[in-house]
Amino acid sequence: MSRHLESLLRFEPQPAALRALEPKARGVKPFFHTVPELPPEFNWHDYSVLLLHIAAEVEHALMAQYLYAAYSLGGPLVPSKHRDRVRHWQEVILGIAKEEMGHLITVQNVLRLIGAPLNLDREDYPWGSQFYPFDFTLEPLTKNSLARYVYAEMPAGWEGAEAEEVKKRAQQGNPSPQQPLHRVGVLYDRMQQVLANPEWVKDADFQAATTTFQASWDEWGRGYMRGARGQSTGGPRQATPDVIVQPVSNRDEAVAALAAVGIQGEALFFDEDADEKSHFRRFLDIYREFPDGEWTPTRPVPINPKTEMDLNASRVVRLSAAKAKAAPPVTVSTVISHPESVTWAHLFNVRYRMLLMYLTHAYQLAGATGQGDSLTPRGLLINRTFGEMYNVRAISNILVESPLDESGSGAVAAPPFEMPYTLDLPDTEPDRWRLHRDLLETALELNHSLQQRFPGRHADYLRALEDLDGAALQSALRMIPKP
Repeated sequence: MSRHLESLLRFEPQPAALRALEPKARGVKPFFHTVPELPPEFNWHDYSVLLLHIAAEVEHALMAQYLYAAYSLGGPLVPSKHRDRVRHWQEVILGIAKEEMGHLITVQNVLRLIGAPLNLDREDYPWGSQFYPFDFTLEPLTKNSLARYVYAEMPAGWEGAEAEEVKKRAQQGNPSPQQPLHRVGVLYDRMQQVLANPEWVKDADFQAATTTFQASWDEWGRGYMRGARGQSTGGPRQATPDVIVQPVSNRDEAVAALAAVGIQGEALFFDEDADEKSHFRRFLDIYREFPDGEWTPTRPVPINPKTEMDLNASRVVRLSAAKAKAAPPVTVSTVISHPESVTWAHLFNVRYRMLLMYLTHAYQLAGATGQGDSLTPRGLLINRTFGEMYNVRAISNILVESPLDESGSGAVAAPPFEMPYTLDLPDTEPDRWRLHRDLLETALELNHSLQQRFPGRHADYLRALEDLDGAALQSALRMIPKP
């Protein structure tokens, strides 16, 4: 994968004659002045799968980083006169993270449509390539990290003094300063360009029958329209765009879905007065208001928290082959070592994995169930995916109020978002439910450990979680044939 990303994804100048012949799918913005060069070892369909897999990993990585940044906001260091503003920032970023989840799901729909394997993976520390926007880093929200988010989501052609300031700050704040930053929009433009061309990806590769396996708004939207989706901080409801969960049945719909995702991130152009703001504009608004050292809007959360110490836990070194003679970039990780906090962090990792496995499993079962239908296995899996979203949020809020270690320094823990050893599902349906059984038993064991070792701490939540997991375990066991 690294080999392909580092050496094979190239841009070539596009002649005017080729631009004139470029296919125009309905509802898609004009492509930019590049034409893909098909890499060696690929045909066009396989290349489109590679691009969609990169897009899935980018969306997943952005979602995790945005959630971490949002959970870092608040706490006792925020002056009272600024607390409402900080809560508003948190709500905005949580809303963007939810939209990134919709982007991730929509990319899976396109993968399913063209007969490709799904990809819900995410690298902890992605390699450098022209499609990854910046180094993956879980960190508290800062002016520098905001600049990277603005840069990643910005539309092509944004210029001026403010744009130059953002670009400079984003590059300086990147953990690997010598690695160039990239716009996510470049990837979405490339995917639209490849999929829209019937000479490259054939009509027969678009399989309308897969729509029964895809995610739909009826199942995943939960009725949230125009900012009505859940707002966890309790602030005033905001007028935010809809989460995009778009099933696709043909070429035009696939290209239009990717265009909609790209526009929600970057917007077609810079509009100071846009009512329905892109991710770029919402991050830029926060960037403009964010203090540059005057006061602290965040909790003292660590950078890249980890649950275990290993050979590379304190210093993860990555050296780009293209820059082998330069000093290697260093990403620092911080181990959560407080006994109670690290147990919560392990429970967080299990719930995070459960979320991803429920979502993956739902894609293996056909039939639209409609909102809230938990009477079928697919509906049950979708409901549990939402349940784990709530648990991820609840445990994150517990962690950012828990000590990082036993030193008494005041530093707090944070959600580690560590990826599991695999996201592969077993081949058979009974074995998939055995995987859910395994994860539920692990979660219950960690829950019991917290209740026994730290009695009275978050007791109501732990008891409620125990009851829910016990019921889920019994339903999973019913899906496994008796010997």
